[in-house]
Amino acid sequence: MTKRPPLGPFRLAVPGLALALVSLGPAGPGLGAVPPVPERSWPQWRGPLGTGEAPQADPPVEWSEEKNVAWKVRVPGGGKSTPIVWGDAVYLTTAVPKGGGQEFVVLAYGRADGAVRWRRTVKELVPHEGTHEDGSFAAGSALTDGERIYAFFGSRGLYALDMDGRVLWEKDLGTMSTRRGFGEGSSPALHGDTLVVTWDHEGQDFVVALDKKTGRERWRQERDEPTTWATPLVVVHQGKPQVVTNGTTRIRSYDLASGSLVWQASGMTMNVIPSPVAADGVVYVTSGFRGSALLAIRLAEAKGDVTGTPAVAWTYDRDTPYVPSPLLYEDALYFLKSNSAVLTRLDARTGKASFTERLDGMTNVYASPVGAGGRVYVAGRDGVTAVLGAGPEPRVLARNRLADGFDASPAVVGGEIYLRGYEHLYRISRD
Repeated sequence: MTKRPPLGPFRLAVPGLALALVSLGPAGPGLGAVPPVPERSWPQWRGPLGTGEAPQADPPVEWSEEKNVAWKVRVPGGGKSTPIVWGDAVYLTTAVPKGGGQEFVVLAYGRADGAVRWRRTVKELVPHEGTHEDGSFAAGSALTDGERIYAFFGSRGLYALDMDGRVLWEKDLGTMSTRRGFGEGSSPALHGDTLVVTWDHEGQDFVVALDKKTGRERWRQERDEPTTWATPLVVVHQGKPQVVTNGTTRIRSYDLASGSLVWQASGMTMNVIPSPVAADGVVYVTSGFRGSALLAIRLAEAKGDVTGTPAVAWTYDRDTPYVPSPLLYEDALYFLKSNSAVLTRLDARTGKASFTERLDGMTNVYASPVGAGGRVYVAGRDGVTAVLGAGPEPRVLARNRLADGFDASPAVVGGEIYLRGYEHLYRISRD
């Protein structure tokens, strides 16, 4: 949503906002002297704007195992987490089987060559419960503000590491009991000096804010939700940051400073996984298991219970995503139907559908779509990534197949795409 002025006093909260959003160029391989900035990095799992958009990127359209693969490295263990990119390094989380248990690991790779910079095991134990057959013990993505890496392994703890992999602090938030033992999967959110974690499971639920420098709790609010896997979103409205959380029982927004409830709305479907996205004073919340739900909520009018009020700009009740989060890009919402390769585009202002199109050559999709260079990228579980031209017509530009499958969402920086597969991490860039 970068082609027009905002409708109101609203902006997204971006990690590292204390850094000047001005740069001479991307801090890519060989450009380590140029300070990285959030908009030219991928500091969290849905990118610098929290919407799936890479606003400064122009990656390749076509690739294969023989074309535009700069490097491909095997990742130990398994994980569904998205890589994050800052400066000349790529960071990701993984869980490595060891002696009947798991090592919970944070890895750093060099962007130039894919070489391992460092590997840090933050915890080693036998997990108290398993995961869904398609899940993993490292589903939550790391995030960074350029000073620290924050890695969340749910019941195995939240960790702050310096950029060289040294653990600065850790926080034990308890033990989750997830619905049907499906496992854990949300990621933290970061704004300024505050980290936010949602803790929704089959026991006592809460949302908690922590000091990013020390891990000390700033506030904690109890909630009543079945297990959710959605990452919270921090937005700033009228100068005040608030934390928007998706949920089956209620969608809720909390004041970041105090934890007090700002507004709430009727909930989504069961098994909420997609994270909210927002721009131009509107928050979009989706889910799609055993039903379809999408609400567009105007922040300027959102106070108290907004269910059925004019604060809800519009709703949509079909073809919404189960696992993938939506992409908000160039005045439009893009999302998958459940976990299938059926892509819908809506006008973000009106909710009017432009198209619902099956992407040929693809089957199931868990990864969230991303937008860059006027294009939409959709990575599938069978190793195919479809590239479409952004716009009201479903123009497929390329179908790119690799010898791996992808559940983790792509990370896009400059002229590069980082794809974390079941076995490998790829850097896609022009030969």
